[in-house]
Amino acid sequence: MSVLDRIGQKLLFSFDPETAHSMSIAALRCGLPVASPPSQDARLEVRLCGLDFPNPLGMAAGYDKNAEVPDALLKLGFGFAEVGTITPLPQPGNPKPRIFRLTADEAVINRLGFNNDGHAAAEKRLMARKGRGGIVGVNIGANKDSADRIGDYERGVTRFAAYASYLTVNISSPNTPGLRNMQAREQLGALLSRVMAARAKAPTQPPVFLKIAPDLVEAELEDIAAEVAEKEIDGVIVSNTTLSRAGLRSASLAGETGGLSGKPLFERSTAVLAKMRKLLGPEMAIIGVGGVDSAETALEKIRAGADLVQLYTGMIYAGPALPGRIVAGMARFADRERLSSIRELRDAGLDSWASKPI
Repeated sequence: MSVLDRIGQKLLFSFDPETAHSMSIAALRCGLPVASPPSQDARLEVRLCGLDFPNPLGMAAGYDKNAEVPDALLKLGFGFAEVGTITPLPQPGNPKPRIFRLTADEAVINRLGFNNDGHAAAEKRLMARKGRGGIVGVNIGANKDSADRIGDYERGVTRFAAYASYLTVNISSPNTPGLRNMQAREQLGALLSRVMAARAKAPTQPPVFLKIAPDLVEAELEDIAAEVAEKEIDGVIVSNTTLSRAGLRSASLAGETGGLSGKPLFERSTAVLAKMRKLLGPEMAIIGVGGVDSAETALEKIRAGADLVQLYTGMIYAGPALPGRIVAGMARFADRERLSSIRELRDAGLDSWASKPI
């Protein structure tokens, strides 16, 4: 971490996490030069689901919930950015405080609960950036008090198909009561059928990804893989935050409810990723998320079967120059290993990661 990053982190950490997050969004929105992007490198380009990613590193959903700064994120060096989660109606989310830094673990617990400005506000912002280029995914969810949660996802597909490079169906947040139950096979089958039918009716038809939780057993992964294949979903994002608190050093905060993200999530999320790659086969698109905070952890996700990787919590602890450092580190790795494409690395550690217990 640079001296500038350390100063910035110290400043932001003097505020509560949610205020610091709002300040970082404001800085990006104002165009402050918070970090320099890396140079383009053709060896890092990835073509997936008809999209050309300039590099395999993306910003995960949860940071830019309201589609305020996707272009600013791309300028930090990300190959793509995912906005959301966005629900049809605005909602405030859960009571504050609802974000907790576990500094000793380089982790965060959040119980935000899909706080966002709703479809209309996000659509207005995405409409304004149409034609600018860059890969921007839209992560869609359901309102907490919705009488028809599947209908909420259909509305998300219909609303954002024209603006999204890809759509992510998020049923894996632990902070909306009952949402993760939609990962059960019968409910998941109904959801995916209606989502794909909604996409078929849209004037443009972006790829659809399903974002799953890491807190699943092998039989549940098998059911999800079967439904994803049957409904011809384009890809899977592995994974969202975890309810596990295993091995945490931040004992005073470990009892806070919500989803845990950051360094402690790396091992389990990467094992789940590899198991899904084994179940889904070599052609399915998979994005690996959870504990990515360096070029080494990003590359390990690719070895475990990921086509692309995403981060969020890592940047809280390493600063806005992190994406640039990771991409530059990937390029140095390609030099050292004499790779013509980063794709050559995929699945190199698949068997090892897939054999780990979850």
